[in-house]
Amino acid sequence: MYISQLSLTNYRNYSRLIIDLPAGPVLLRGQNAQGKTNLLEAIYFLSTTRSVHARADQQLINWLVLRQETLPFTRVEATIQTRAGAFQLAITVVREGDNMRKDIRFNGAKKRALDVIGKLTTVMFLPEDIELVTGAPALRRRYLDSTLCQINPHYCASLSRYNKVLAQRNALLKELFKRSSNADELLYWDEQLADNGATLVVNRHNTILELDTVARRHHRELSGGKEGLRLHYAPSFDMHQRPKPDYQLPLIMEELAPYSTAAPPVAEVRDTFLAYLQQSHQDDINRGVTQVGPHRDDLHFLVDGIDMTLYGSRGQQRTAALSTKLAEVALMQQMTGETPVLLLDDVMSELDAQRRLEVINIVDQAGQALLTTTDWEDYEPEFRRRAKLFGVTMGRLEEVSEA
Repeated sequence: MYISQLSLTNYRNYSRLIIDLPAGPVLLRGQNAQGKTNLLEAIYFLSTTRSVHARADQQLINWLVLRQETLPFTRVEATIQTRAGAFQLAITVVREGDNMRKDIRFNGAKKRALDVIGKLTTVMFLPEDIELVTGAPALRRRYLDSTLCQINPHYCASLSRYNKVLAQRNALLKELFKRSSNADELLYWDEQLADNGATLVVNRHNTILELDTVARRHHRELSGGKEGLRLHYAPSFDMHQRPKPDYQLPLIMEELAPYSTAAPPVAEVRDTFLAYLQQSHQDDINRGVTQVGPHRDDLHFLVDGIDMTLYGSRGQQRTAALSTKLAEVALMQQMTGETPVLLLDDVMSELDAQRRLEVINIVDQAGQALLTTTDWEDYEPEFRRRAKLFGVTMGRLEEVSEA
């Protein structure tokens, strides 16, 4: 899979850009704040319908347009080539007064976000992705959801329903606390939450098993064979009702072995989840929130049994995040039959020669990879000769013949 043409209108610092892109590596060089990351973000936005940086869609609109136009808008459009043929994908965001409207089109036909997520698959790596390891559990849940939504439409639909039901159940919990009412009113929402939540838990568990297999190999290569990485899913309730590992202590393989098998059937997980929900009725009412479910899950990165979130060095944490992202490429290819577009933002800046070589090996296997840098010398001359080169200055791209 690759993007053959990309068009941006009023996107961040791009007033207007139409550019033809080849398959293979595309290297974008520019100083900071020139628009390199914005270009990658626009592609990711087209892929997932969400920005990786903006808290609100309005922030994607060129700020001059926001100030000067009556109906300010931004538009991202691309032609994508796949084994099955080409298609067009476009997203337009318009501010109408105090409201934002998002128009999504697939081959010109209006679509919902759920209908287009996964049509263009992408894997994006940013310098701040170290926070995938060091940050709050919500970041890791968001990462899992973004990955799974691109490869599994059923998961994405279940996630949307789960979030809506969770909001309804939490609102009812607060109302029950005020009224001192019977908790039986929760039973309907328990059923709905368990129905959709079980799908999320099973898919997250099995996907992390797949990522773990490949990430272990990448991490071993990136660390020069010195470290062993394991990815460990930590749901808020245990599907087998086993004691949770103590992540404060180094873990041995025997302790992780029971967690390294496929999840039970969705129906079984659903019944287990439902039991946990019903057991926590009174405590949930007292606190006003649902305390168990996929919205409280976590993902642990263990290097030689040690939790990187708690004890890892910055180098170990960065390598664990990169290994996982590289494993995501293989997972998407396996699940969709298409190699995702790689979006690598300043990925080489903190890597040594061995880690750079491993990244280049992955780039060479991709159908298309867009990489950014502030210095051509971050990449070997041989790589630059076979890559398409562009200079980026103030939201403009200029092809470079050699660097």
